[in-house]
Amino acid sequence: MHIDTSKAHPARVYDWLLGGKDNYPVDKAVGEKLPPEARDAARQNREFMHRAAAWLAMQGVDQFLDIGAGIPTEPNLHQVVQRIVPSAKVVYCDNDPIVLRHAEALLAGHPQGRTDYIQADVRRPAQIVEHARSVLDFERPIALSLIALMHFIPDDQDPYEIVRALLAALPQGSHLVLSHAASDLYPELAEQVTAEYAKGGIRLGFRTRGEVGRFFDGLDLLDPGLVTAPEWFKSPATTPSPEDSGIYAAVARIR
Repeated sequence: MHIDTSKAHPARVYDWLLGGKDNYPVDKAVGEKLPPEARDAARQNREFMHRAAAWLAMQGVDQFLDIGAGIPTEPNLHQVVQRIVPSAKVVYCDNDPIVLRHAEALLAGHPQGRTDYIQADVRRPAQIVEHARSVLDFERPIALSLIALMHFIPDDQDPYEIVRALLAALPQGSHLVLSHAASDLYPELAEQVTAEYAKGGIRLGFRTRGEVGRFFDGLDLLDPGLVTAPEWFKSPATTPSPEDSGIYAAVARIR
């Protein structure tokens, strides 16, 4: 397993932003140049994922496909959902080999459930779906989790086609859980973050609310709709503290 430590990687920069230790000087160098709000955004993404995954599990969803999973940070998605549905199945996917190093820990889910991992790139959706079919039942609803991933796919890499291809493989009643960095909420900060990542060799495609909304075309957006990450919650018991955010988030159901 070869890990390229000469170039920054989104999963490792994200790990640094979350206070993790599974990153290298090149990743830290990018993270240190980012504004403080970047750490808030990383935390807000994780908290949104926790709320959305838990709520879906409470609705009976017991299959999850998490693409762009990143380096494990407890509680990870399988820990959240298997506390609610011990028999839940979770397939993780990421394109950074360092995540593969942690796959053994990822696989240590609840004994009644199952967790699995594939090293693959979201830009090859057919490969991901083919592997996921060996674990998940594509005749029953699946929650597709794309947390803070698609803004790493610029427009010239067909981000909407990638998501459509993934959704096309899922049965009716499945869900899309997506968060995405905004270009229009705090434009100056967005430009600064994009520039610093570019210096580290990582291209970004932050998007407006309307552009993020296109990922949900043809789906039924669940309340509260497409909002900032801290604004997405389903019950008073899980209401986050109000705070500024440059992250859009939503959950939608496949008709």
